Amino acid sequence: MSAHHTLIGDVGTVHRGTFDAAIPPVLKINPDDTVEVTTLSGNAENLPPAGSPFKPSAAHRHVLDKIPPGIGAHLMTGPIEVAGAEPGDELVVVLEKIEPALDWGWNMIKPGIGTLPEDFKTMRHIHVPIDRQRGIVTLPWGLELKTSPFFGVIGVAPRPQDGALSSIMPRAWGGNIDNKNLRQGATLHLPVFNPGALLSLGDGHAVQGDGEVCVTAVETELRGTLRVSLLKQTGIASPWAETPTHYITMGFDEDLDKAAEFAVREMVKLAGRVGGLSAEDAYTLCSLAADVSVTQLVNVSKGIHVMLAKTLLK
Repeated sequence: MSAHHTLIGDVGTVHRGTFDAAIPPVLKINPDDTVEVTTLSGNAENLPPAGSPFKPSAAHRHVLDKIPPGIGAHLMTGPIEVAGAEPGDELVVVLEKIEPALDWGWNMIKPGIGTLPEDFKTMRHIHVPIDRQRGIVTLPWGLELKTSPFFGVIGVAPRPQDGALSSIMPRAWGGNIDNKNLRQGATLHLPVFNPGALLSLGDGHAVQGDGEVCVTAVETELRGTLRVSLLKQTGIASPWAETPTHYITMGFDEDLDKAAEFAVREMVKLAGRVGGLSAEDAYTLCSLAADVSVTQLVNVSKGIHVMLAKTLLK
């Protein structure tokens, strides 16, 4: 029988800024178990100023005080060891439930980075209310946006020989994917590079547009329930995903054209595998019916994702 676990993001369960096979797991689960996870978001510079009505959680304060920063910016809960996972396997992460865990979030514009690095010369932080009951974020000028929460970072540990890698750049093991379609109800498929897989997640977003052009979404703490299963020796080499209605392939590269090439090629392969199409027919179908979108432009390795309706491959 599957078991249910709880993993609260705090000192002892959070690592900062780094994916590394040497980070020991903080929880061990069996395939098909569920895990309720909470994640934290933001470093000291991102916290609300003194006198703000918005208050960081006690766990967030503990982590910032006790855990040294890593190479990248993110706070990740994990790693989670999955019993029986081996290199060459495929980790299947079903995102059964995702919701904001705080009543506020933050957004930052930072000079020198983002899609318009030279246009904005002053650091700006805004802190905005999240109405969790209504599912609404209210921006400073009064605009209300519907929340659509997802974990910006989900990944397994890289190969041991890769050492410690920054959480900023998404790679074959996942990480800072920032794909807004990985919300509640989606499933992420990740290649396994280490015994136990060593799954971590964080970088909670209440709402984000494709591109994430100013570097940040509405960043916030999230609470989510994952069901984690395992497919043996499928040999996938990069992440892919699915929603109830679509297949999603992804590519990451500093060159956006190369990221698009990779993501489209992966969809051509997937359409052949799932729908039995020839490469030529799958390529034509992608041109006629798939949507190629920019996932994010700001993580050094830029992201492209391709979405194709499942009904077209029956």
